[in-house]
Amino acid sequence: MFEQRLSEAFAALGMFNLLVVGKTGVGKSTLVNAMFGSDVAQTGIGEPVTKGLTHYVLPDSFLGLYDAEGFETGVAGDEILEGLRSLVSLNATKPAEQHIHAVWYLVRWSDRRFEQAQMSFVNTLIELNLPVIIVLTQVPTKDGQIHPDAREFADFIDSLELGVAGSAVITNALEDQFSGAPVYGLQALLNSTFEIVPLVAEKALTAAQIIDLGRKKKAVDAIIKQACTFAVGVGATPIPFADAALLIPNQITMIARITAAYGLPPSRSRAMSVAGSIVLTGGATMAGRYAVTGLLKFIPGGAIAGSAISATVAGTLTKAVGLAWSQVCELALGLDEKQRDQFWASGKVAEQFLVFFKQNPGTRTSLIRRVTKRA
Repeated sequence: MFEQRLSEAFAALGMFNLLVVGKTGVGKSTLVNAMFGSDVAQTGIGEPVTKGLTHYVLPDSFLGLYDAEGFETGVAGDEILEGLRSLVSLNATKPAEQHIHAVWYLVRWSDRRFEQAQMSFVNTLIELNLPVIIVLTQVPTKDGQIHPDAREFADFIDSLELGVAGSAVITNALEDQFSGAPVYGLQALLNSTFEIVPLVAEKALTAAQIIDLGRKKKAVDAIIKQACTFAVGVGATPIPFADAALLIPNQITMIARITAAYGLPPSRSRAMSVAGSIVLTGGATMAGRYAVTGLLKFIPGGAIAGSAISATVAGTLTKAVGLAWSQVCELALGLDEKQRDQFWASGKVAEQFLVFFKQNPGTRTSLIRRVTKRA
């Protein structure tokens, strides 16, 4: 069941397709890695779609990257634009999730010039109805202050009124160990990207990006709330504690959707083969058993078999399961890739899930209060 639910959850994310354009050395791979946690061009499956343009898709299939490899202005740029014209025309007949949803046009701040050929390239992108963000890269900052020359350069590009989405975004995707210049501007770039992507790509972008945990949490909160509403409906006709397993399918679906919303694990196949069986046979069942057995001594006569799970108890238990699993996912997000792989492949997943379930404030207290009130 879990494999199917997880597959459905990933599929429901849709796809976020990003076109990244910039001269050689502008820092495309560094920026993409900082935003999404992996070099898509190295880890993804690449398919040439036109001359000079390759579409890479991560194994999870909710992040796609159109990479204009070796892009330079002039002949190479013209070839890419011609290919883009054909691609955009072809995509017009396909579902919206297969379209290009955003374009990052990268300019290295130290070039200190924005050539006519670059302006023409950007104007053509806009004519193709592609939403474009100008991104200045490798910009040094000190004590939160942007290098004044970079600020002046950004203002100059803005003054050209190219019709791009908002102001040029100033970034530095990698800390400079020598100068101490920190990572800068990634949140601003992500915010600008969310402003231009269509609704069909928002879930995929939320799952794919790694810098804004708050956006992931918001999506997960909505998933838990929906699952709780369903659980309340199941409990509207009180069910015996002995039949508490009736809540498990809903909770497994919730866990799968939460996993996908966080963009975890990094490999869908690994998620299905490892986390699925662990959670299904261990986590949710263990949590339910913990909650129920913990109530025994609080029910007159110590018998709960004849007691019933009401709508409120069903909702509370489901919420506790959802919160615990979201904490497991956030724990995994904080690990490096090797540690994360080891974590998902270990029995610690279910163990940590139960730890978080027990720690959630009010979980047992709420269940006790609602059951004893009826006893």
